[in-house]
Amino acid sequence: MAKIGFIGIGIMGKHMAGHLLDGGHQVFTAVHRSQPPSTLLDKGLKILDSPKAVAEAAEIIITLVPDTPQVATVLFGEKGVAEGLSAGKLVIDMSSISPIETKLFAEKIKALGCDYLDAPVSGGEVGAKAASLTIMVGGTQEVFERATPVFTLMGKNITLVGENGVGQTTKVANQIIVALTIEAVAEALVFASKAGADPAKVRQALMGGLASSRILEVHGERMYKRTFDPGFRIELHQKDLNLALQGAKSLGISLPNTATAQELFNACSANGGAAWDHSAMVRALEMMANHEVASKSDPAKQAA
Repeated sequence: MAKIGFIGIGIMGKHMAGHLLDGGHQVFTAVHRSQPPSTLLDKGLKILDSPKAVAEAAEIIITLVPDTPQVATVLFGEKGVAEGLSAGKLVIDMSSISPIETKLFAEKIKALGCDYLDAPVSGGEVGAKAASLTIMVGGTQEVFERATPVFTLMGKNITLVGENGVGQTTKVANQIIVALTIEAVAEALVFASKAGADPAKVRQALMGGLASSRILEVHGERMYKRTFDPGFRIELHQKDLNLALQGAKSLGISLPNTATAQELFNACSANGGAAWDHSAMVRALEMMANHEVASKSDPAKQAA
């Protein structure tokens, strides 16, 4: 049993922290944006007054917050994690943030005699709840092996990709693929629905062929059922694609379809959709088509 700090108990974090508690670990947190659910308190989650206090109480400190500035504040701000660290502790950032800043964060933590892993995740709330997240890790083999028993309580596909920062680079690549696949599924269902086909049956047919994907399965269903509660918010995917486009500029490469996906997210955000699930990218295409994807086999839609 380990003493684990977990800062960032939100849509995904509440499930991930729950799995750690179920695994027999002591888990400490400090409130970041919202109070943890009572179900975690019932399992033994302890709330402390600051990230510093969490770092003092825990051997392993996990952060899972929205963006690079929030990670910097949690780690290095007043009463931040760094103030509570002592030699030998391990900091694991599971947020999706800048690979460049991650390298700097790792250097600062290592200078305190501690270890650091960047370990962003993919799989959304569904994967967090099922403990089936993909975890992309940057760091050394030795530190990765130390963290692996913790990772296995939260995920299935766990890979040490390279040194610090490479985990975050891999997550950016993941978010490019996810965004472009959502866009492809959205285009296909808008096309099929506008042509008179039932998008639910089209999705069912496509699930048996080469076009099959987890995104077609999960987000395709969200599109025709109109279930756009996150999930993974559009504003967070916008942040990730900004990292991709900024990185592409610094590398001197072009990511034309990533830029298009970002513009579709921007259109959703401009229409009040920053907090929609990222599958709601379909709404931007629907506005251009003047047509809403909806299943003809859905009784509610038929009644409408």
